[in-house]
Amino acid sequence: MTRLSVNINKVALIRNARGENLPDLVQVAIDCEKFGAQGITVHPRPDERHIRYDDIEPLKKVVRTEFNIEGYPSERFVNLVLENKPHQVTLVPDPPGVLTSSEGWDTIKQQSLLKEVISEFKSNGIRTSIFLEADPKWVESAAKTETDRLELYTGKFAHDFKENPADAVKNHVLTAKEAIKYGLGLNAGHDLNLDNLHYYVQQVPHLQEVSIGHALISDALYYGLQNTIGMYLLRLR
Repeated sequence: MTRLSVNINKVALIRNARGENLPDLVQVAIDCEKFGAQGITVHPRPDERHIRYDDIEPLKKVVRTEFNIEGYPSERFVNLVLENKPHQVTLVPDPPGVLTSSEGWDTIKQQSLLKEVISEFKSNGIRTSIFLEADPKWVESAAKTETDRLELYTGKFAHDFKENPADAVKNHVLTAKEAIKYGLGLNAGHDLNLDNLHYYVQQVPHLQEVSIGHALISDALYYGLQNTIGMYLLRLR
């Protein structure tokens, strides 16, 4: 079964709106795992508008499943990861100031940067993943970075899903098959939700993990966090 990692950025965004510890981010992470989540994902950005850098250490102490830190490999981010040693780090090509992650790495032009950073993380026992557009042309150069996994960007799939599911997922299937040829693990994330998740995991082979935040936290406003996580886990079966 594909594993569910819950991205708790939006929980932190709500907390930061009032400048207090409500909701309690650490308790939410504990509860997500208690309700069945198989991982916790965070993405600290330079402006710390949701997850703050000082959230990472307390979260690392309580996460018992898999802790995944996403971000652009700036010097500050690299130091944060090395200090806290999560189970997985996902490298995302986000320049400062972007609203959300909306594209994958150019693994040809950025290969040397990625290879250097990935080497450092792997030497410290941290599994690596890089955010990638669903296009087989990027896979060979991604493999040369010596990353452990790829995380396929699913934003375009989610946008096109209702109009033509088969066409929307086609490149993801092809990219997954190419990744398998190179021995790369496969994750996916961005705009996956209760409507499109089951179809996606049915079609994409050897998918190990999905990271879901915005849709899941939004659904939890209606269904409650425990029920919502259960609903997403059902879609993954």
